[in-house]
Amino acid sequence: MSDLKYPIGKFDIAAPITPASRAASIAAIDALPATLRTTVDGLTDAQLDMPYRPDGWTVRQLVHHLADSHLNAVTRVRLALTEDAPTIKPYLEAKWAELDDARTMALEPSLRILDGVHQRWVALLRTLGDADCARTVVHPERGRTMSIDLLTALYAWHGRHHVAHVTALREREGW
Repeated sequence: MSDLKYPIGKFDIAAPITPASRAASIAAIDALPATLRTTVDGLTDAQLDMPYRPDGWTVRQLVHHLADSHLNAVTRVRLALTEDAPTIKPYLEAKWAELDDARTMALEPSLRILDGVHQRWVALLRTLGDADCARTVVHPERGRTMSIDLLTALYAWHGRHHVAHVTALREREGW
């Protein structure tokens, strides 16, 4: 089950962040909307409503989750840039994924959200210097501060992680 849950492995919070890894994370964030569109292209409603793993979200919920999550992520980056180590508000992502819109809506609104949010996010990230990327937020549930560099790496991984869920499901089902 672990490779169904973490098809690209777990996020390595201790991995060193270098200028090259920062650039790679920004490139991954930039690529996600197009990659996700390609990954879900042509899926039927029945396929979108299939869980990507036992006890997992459906593909539909996963796409809407990415929009919810990445909206929160760019807000966290903006807070880090404009406030001194603000405490961010966590949210119950599993409960958000159970809301009616996440379970039933077409994907296009969330794909459009990702297009716009990622375009703004990448434009902002590309303007930041080392001091900016070292700015932090406090995550009360994780009990730690998280730099913009760490957030960027985490959400780059997050996008790849969920695309891999759909890709692996398509491969297993022969879609």
